Amino acid sequence: MFKGGDKPKVVPMTPAVAAAARLPYTVELWDLPRFAPERVIGRAASIGLARAIFAAARSEHLGRRILLRRGRRILAESG
Repeated sequence: MFKGGDKPKVVPMTPAVAAAARLPYTVELWDLPRFAPERVIGRAASIGLARAIFAAARSEHLGRRILLRRGRRILAESG
């Protein structure tokens, strides 16, 4: 596959912390007792995309608590 002395180039991956900083909006699905987030459904760089993810999560998980956050600030909540 590689001819001669060519070696594949290694591209370092950025840390997850840096990726989260570039995607400040988070949509979280909370557990049924509503004590803690069960999982992060999505992250977004823009509020428009974050609201679309939030709307899709609401229709997918009827009656569950879903939060749209930016950092510690809650922007929208359902359930």
